[in-house]
Order: sequence, then structure tokens, then C-alpha cells
Amino acid sequence: MDRRSLLKFGFALAAGLPLTLTGTGQVMASDSAKASDQERAFSFDWLREHARTLSERAHQPAGDNLPAPLKALDWDQYQQIRYRPDQALWRNRDSAFQIQFFHLGLYFLEPVQFFEVVDGRARPIGYQPEHFDYGDNTALADLPEDLGYAGFRLHFHQDFDRDLAAFLGASYFRAVGESRQYGLSARGFAVNTGLPVAEEFPRFRSFWLQRPQPGDLHMTVYALLDSPSLTGAYRFEIHPGRNLNMDVTAAIYPRMPLERFGVAPLTSMYQTGENDRRMANDWRPEIHDSDGLAIWNGSGERLWRPLTNPESLRTSHFVDRAPKGFGLLQRDRNFDHYQDDGVFYDRRPSLWIEPGEDWGEGSVILVEIPTRDETFDNIVAFWNPAQSWRPGNEYRVNYRMTWGEDMPHAPTELGTVRATRTGIGGVVGQPREEFSRRFAVDFAGGTLGMLDGDAGVEAVVTASRGETELVSARPLEAINGFRAMFDLVPDESTDPIELRLYLKLGEQALTETWLYQYLPPDPEDRNF
Repeated sequence: MDRRSLLKFGFALAAGLPLTLTGTGQVMASDSAKASDQERAFSFDWLREHARTLSERAHQPAGDNLPAPLKALDWDQYQQIRYRPDQALWRNRDSAFQIQFFHLGLYFLEPVQFFEVVDGRARPIGYQPEHFDYGDNTALADLPEDLGYAGFRLHFHQDFDRDLAAFLGASYFRAVGESRQYGLSARGFAVNTGLPVAEEFPRFRSFWLQRPQPGDLHMTVYALLDSPSLTGAYRFEIHPGRNLNMDVTAAIYPRMPLERFGVAPLTSMYQTGENDRRMANDWRPEIHDSDGLAIWNGSGERLWRPLTNPESLRTSHFVDRAPKGFGLLQRDRNFDHYQDDGVFYDRRPSLWIEPGEDWGEGSVILVEIPTRDETFDNIVAFWNPAQSWRPGNEYRVNYRMTWGEDMPHAPTELGTVRATRTGIGGVVGQPREEFSRRFAVDFAGGTLGMLDGDAGVEAVVTASRGETELVSARPLEAINGFRAMFDLVPDESTDPIELRLYLKLGEQALTETWLYQYLPPDPEDRNF
């Protein structure tokens, strides 16, 4: 667990902002021997009915009864708590998977219940302090036996020393792809994100870990979600690989009407990059876990929206019906663009959501929150159904989450955005008589590498307000693609201007559609 990751989680938690879990700490796993006499029948149908029953009762918040020494731990003290690898769940079985549990303390103060499921029966996994090395934390010598855990991490036989998925802090979870590098996070559900009211963070209160059979290369995790507004039963089918896939099945039971809520919410960080230099106060050129929101909408159009670090809260709605997928991606894989040899932003995974059924009408919502530095996650994206969800009903959703570097269903015949840059408009060397903003967008892939400057490639630009000028599209040999450029002359308003751009040859679209939201400065600040 690196200091930057843990501070990032803790600061965001304290501020009530979206956050990313740490996921690389070392904590304990149990063989659940102490609870072997407490077995009960278990199935996903039982879990659904359990969640439904809970939704008919008032929400019971977690109690604040954690021992004082755990609450008082600082970062260095928490780091000394080391899991003993020889105590991992399923370590002594013929299993491709092992489980290790995160210890409570520091920022992780709400206990989570765990159960192991074997042959359709579940038994509690009890806390066992002897499975830990506590270092110099002598005050932790007499912790209660029913303490519980803060979360768990999953290990696979290809490398038992490094985890490939982690659920920590009750609400958030994340996974890795081929690079084994953590980055953005996900949640089970989002409520009131980006609104001028307190956001609600539904938490996983309990997990049921299905013991894999010998030879199994996938694992099943069940979870109970709970919050003042809803309960939920979740099943995660986890498939490791170059990309890690999670097939999610969820049943949601509202306690109260849900209006602004999020299915498959994703959380990431964007401080500064090629298109947004507002907080470029660091020696590293770019700092972000993700650089864009990708959408494959129900009509088949591919959209790309570069992320920004705005001066104030910004929310964008991408209205759709039956989306084919969306995700927060880290497309830029060039180390030289980041120069970070500590946390390696060039290796951060992308995360793609693919619905398992027709999600109907709704919107992909993108929330961008101002951040001063990389310890705060400030980007959220989720699907918001158009119809509200009402108490007394069950709402089922299915989707696949793909974590990794190479996303599924990537457009092969269309060029994709490789970089977005923006600056002062006008013609170099000539007097500027009006304020304008220049946009330069690089596209590569698809059939662009087959075309030259005489092919007749056009840049198609539209703006919701203002005028566009100096529109061009020309080959860019360095990326075997094309660079589109245009200037935007805004009107007197300071309201956001929505921009769209794609390249075409005749009536054939050559690229995905680039989207951007530009906020013009006040007229008195438009110096040219």
C-alpha cells in the first residue's frame, strides 16, 4: 500500500468526495474454523429475498463501537499491520484463488461481515488476530474476537504475491489488468451524485465468498448493499486475464423514490493533461487515472469526451436509449507524457461497462469536480435511467465490467481521438481583432493511415453557440493519422458551449465523434 494511494482514499473519504480505494495493503485471512457450527443454507435467491426484506425496514446505520486504539492509528502505524501470507483463505487447498482480508483502522472504520460458501451453505469467517503481524502497535494486543474486517483482496495463482482485485472501505472496489497497476474505482450504486445535496454512498455490509472448485479459473462473490435509500443483492463473477472481467448481476430494492441515481458508477481522477492545464503546477506534464469518457450509444455512434478539471462542479448528460457500453479510459500509454516513475499513470487500467440487456431510456452522466491535486478523485460516470425507481419494486440489472489496457468492442474501422489540445486562436503573426479559442484534435486508427492529404478528408465541426472558423484536417505522420483544427469565436454569454467534431470522406464517417464542453471567459477577460 503506497502512501499516495492511501492518502488519496482517506482525504476523499473525509471530504465526502468520490474516491479510489487503496487495494494493496496487507491484512489477514481466516479459515473460518471458529464459526463452523454456524452454517446456514445460502443462494442468490435467498440473498435477494433478504435484501427485499431489509428494504421494508428502516435503515440501521453502522455503530461507532470500534476500539479507540484502531481509531487513533496514524498512517505509519497502520502500515505496520502486516498480513501473514501463510494464513490466506484457501491457501492449503487445490485452488487457483486466495483471499486476504484488510484490517480495520485509520480511514477504514466500518466492519464488514464475511462468509464462506461451500456446497450451498455459508458460515461466518471469524476475525483471528494471530494471523497478523502488528509491528510496534502494542496497543492492539487485546482486540475483540468479533472485530471484523474492512474488506478483502483477491489473489490468483499466476502471481499470489500481488492482488488483482480489492474491495475496501465498504463502498468502493477496483481491479487490474495485465499491468497489475491499480487506478480508477467502481461502486455498487450511486445516489445524488453531483447534486447540491449530500451524496449517499451505499455500502456493502456483507460478502459471501464462494469457495472455488479445483481447476476453477473464475470466482463468485456475493454482496449485500445497504443505505438509507435502498438495499441490493449483488453477484460478481470474476474472470482474471489480460483484461479482468466482472459479470455483475444486481437486484435493487428502493426504500424511497430514487430520481438521481447511478447504475454501474465509475470513479476516477483527472488533475491535468494535454487539454486542461488549469492545475498544471507539478513537474510532471500530465496527472490522471483516466483521460476520457467513451460511449457507444444505442444508435451505434461512438463518442469521446476528454476529461477536465473544472473551476466549479460540472455535470454533463448524454441522453441515450439502450446504450451498448460506456467507460472511463486511459488511452494515453506514453510514459514520456507523464514522467511518473512512482505511480506510473501510463499503466492505469481503463474500465468499460457493457449492459447485459436493454437498459431502456436514460443518460450517461459525467460529473467533473474541481481538484487541487491527485489525492482527490474528482470524476464520476454512471448510467441514470429516465424513469424513477419506486419502493416496493425489484429492479434487476446485469452488466460486464472490463478492467485493463485493451478495451473490448474498440472501434476498428473508425479512427479514435489520441489527443486534444487547446489554446489561443487566430493566425500567428497577424493581429487578432477578436477573441477566439483554438482546438487541435488528433485522430488515428481505422482507415486514416491509408489516406493522404489529397484524399479529401474533411473536419465536420458544430457548436451550440458562437462561430467556428479556420477549420482544417491534415495528415499527421507522427501518429499515422490526421489532425483536425478549428477556432471557436464565442458570443457574449459565459454559458457552456457544446462542441462536436468528426472526420469524414464524402459521406463516410472516418472517426468517432469528439465532444467537448467549453466555458468562455467573461467578456472583460477576453484579451487578444
